Amino acid sequence: MIDKEDIRVRSIWEELELGLGAGKKFRVLVNLILNPNKAFTKYALAKATGLRTPSIEEYLKTLVKLGWVKENEFKPKTYQINPENEIIKILSDLFKKMLNTQWFKVT
Repeated sequence: MIDKEDIRVRSIWEELELGLGAGKKFRVLVNLILNPNKAFTKYALAKATGLRTPSIEEYLKTLVKLGWVKENEFKPKTYQINPENEIIKILSDLFKKMLNTQWFKVT
């Protein structure tokens, strides 16, 4: 579990490493970035990514603390990418460019 003190990062590289995660966790961030106008429950993210809900819950806590994701206080809570975050703006642009390249197209 990550507490608030653990979120203090020394550099942009540490924040990226913490926020981007590894392996399957990256699917959560990609799903949120590629659907910026949609809010997801933990269950919906689990279904979309193939991850277990407890894994998603831990990762979302990290993303919310970093300010990359907004937590909406509905019942159940929903999560949405934070388009105002500078790193998210850059990642969104990168993902959009990647989607527009021939190399990224699924055939």
